[in-house]
Amino acid sequence: MGLLDGKTAIVTGAANGQGAAAARRFAAEGARVVLTDIDEPNGRKVAGEIGQSAMFLRHDISKKTEWAEVVAAAAKRFGPVGILLNNAGILLRASIEETSEEQLEHVIRVNVIGAFLGMRAVIESMKQLGGGSIINVSSVGGMGGHPHILAYGTSKYAVRGLTHHAARDLGKYGIRVNAIMPGIIDTQMIGSIEDKVKQTWLASIPMERIGTPDECATVALFLASDLSRYISGADIVVDAGQTT
Repeated sequence: MGLLDGKTAIVTGAANGQGAAAARRFAAEGARVVLTDIDEPNGRKVAGEIGQSAMFLRHDISKKTEWAEVVAAAAKRFGPVGILLNNAGILLRASIEETSEEQLEHVIRVNVIGAFLGMRAVIESMKQLGGGSIINVSSVGGMGGHPHILAYGTSKYAVRGLTHHAARDLGKYGIRVNAIMPGIIDTQMIGSIEDKVKQTWLASIPMERIGTPDECATVALFLASDLSRYISGADIVVDAGQTT
C-alpha cells in the first residue's frame, strides 16, 4: 500500500522542479494527481509520464474562476480533493530601489493571493472528506532579510502568515495546513542566477551542496500523508542548515 492510496491531490507549478517531483512522488504513493501550471507543454509531458493516475490542466493560480474549474475537474475525474500543494510561484530579483509598485503587486498577486485562492477553493472538498492536507511552499526568504529579493521575500513571509492563520481556522474540520521552507534548490528558478552568487550561497550551506527537487518532494509527501496527522501550522525548513 502507498502512503496516499485513494487520495486526490492538486499540485500547482507541476511542470518543472519541485512541483513535478512532488507530483511524481504523490502518484508513486497511490495518489491521483492533478498537475497544474501555465507551462502547458512541460505540464502535459510530466502528466503523460506519470500515466493514468495523473491529469494536467493549464491554470493561472491568480484567477479565482480558474481555481473553481480545477477543483471541479479534479473531483469529476478522480474524486474530492484531499491534498493541495500550493507550489507555484514567481521570483523577482530586485532590491527595494529597483522594485516598482506594479512589480510588487504582481508578485503578491501570484505568490500570496494565488495560495489564498487555492486554500479557499479546496475547503469544501476537504470538509466533505472529513479532513485534508494543505501544503504551502514558502521559502527561507520568508524567514529573514535577504538582499535583492524584496518582493519575493515579502510574499513568502505572507505565505507563512496564511499558513499559520488558516491552520487555526481549519483545524476544526480536520484540515491541516503546513508550510515548506526550501533553501537553495536546483530548479529553473535559480537557473539564471550568476555563478558567483551561487558560489556565495554554497559557502553558506553547512552541508556544502544545493538541494534537489526530490528532497523537497519527500517533505511534501510526509505532510500530505497520515504520517503527519498531528502536525499543523508548522514551518518545515529544508535548507541543509543554512538558516541555523
